[in-house]
Amino acid sequence: MSANPFAWSFRGQYLAGFALCAALLAFALYVQFNMLMLPCPLCILQRIAFAAMGIAFLLGGLHSPKGRVGRAVYGLLVLIPAAAGAGVAGRHVWLQSLPPSEVPLCSGMGLDYMVQAMGPMNALSKVLTGSGECAKVDWAFLGVSMPAWTLVWFIGLGLGALWAGLRKR
Repeated sequence: MSANPFAWSFRGQYLAGFALCAALLAFALYVQFNMLMLPCPLCILQRIAFAAMGIAFLLGGLHSPKGRVGRAVYGLLVLIPAAAGAGVAGRHVWLQSLPPSEVPLCSGMGLDYMVQAMGPMNALSKVLTGSGECAKVDWAFLGVSMPAWTLVWFIGLGLGALWAGLRKR
């Protein structure tokens, strides 16, 4: 196998995408359980998006369709949760950029409780409004917060999946 991931087969690229999603989720769990940073509701939604992307990557890698249409379908199956995750991550980055006086009040409720108490759609609306807990920057690497890094990963993996699915072979 070539050292250049752009020269890899569709199967290799999609299995690598699955491995990257699994690694990102493993890091999130490491941060949660070893660094004791509980995820806010927006972080949980981003994890769900990475899990959905990982499943689509795994299915595409295992199936490895020979036709261009089949590969394009898998590209779209990865792009949909990548776009949703990028939207949530972008909202999260925006909340973190607000001055303290404009940050919404903390909801104090976990995502599971909100879904039970309000129903899924009302809970999603409330979560996307954001709260003070989502605006707090607890972790940064190279001066960039975790939601900003997840935004980069969503964009990169989504575009990579689309490119792998649409390119001529």
